[in-house]
Amino acid sequence: MSEGEVYTISELAKQFGITTRTIRYYEEIGLLQPERSERERRLFTRKEYVRLRLIIRGKKFGFNLEEIGDMIQLFDHDPSGRAQMQKTMAYGRDKIEEITAQIDDLMLLRSEMADLMDDFQKQLHALEGEKV
Repeated sequence: MSEGEVYTISELAKQFGITTRTIRYYEEIGLLQPERSERERRLFTRKEYVRLRLIIRGKKFGFNLEEIGDMIQLFDHDPSGRAQMQKTMAYGRDKIEEITAQIDDLMLLRSEMADLMDDFQKQLHALEGEKV
């Protein structure tokens, strides 16, 4: 991708496998700021391309749009990336804790469901007159 390359909203939507409406929404909430052509068509620069890629990556990892916005905006204020990295790590630690709690809940649910299935199997055998 060259430095001066620009993309239309349709090109980005196709490339990232999302709808143009999604991209417009990200613009509405301030996550993207495309340039405008003389005909008022959105033109996305390399910077916006990278931002969209970060938004999609953040969504993949379960971050909400406010968190993603916080992480992205920090780079504008600190081009070294240090503040962005620190915020991302803080959100990442929180997300790992959240996922760990979800895994624990699911493991407990699985265990309870397995116990219930065993009880049902025993009841079924008893109803059928079989010894357990």
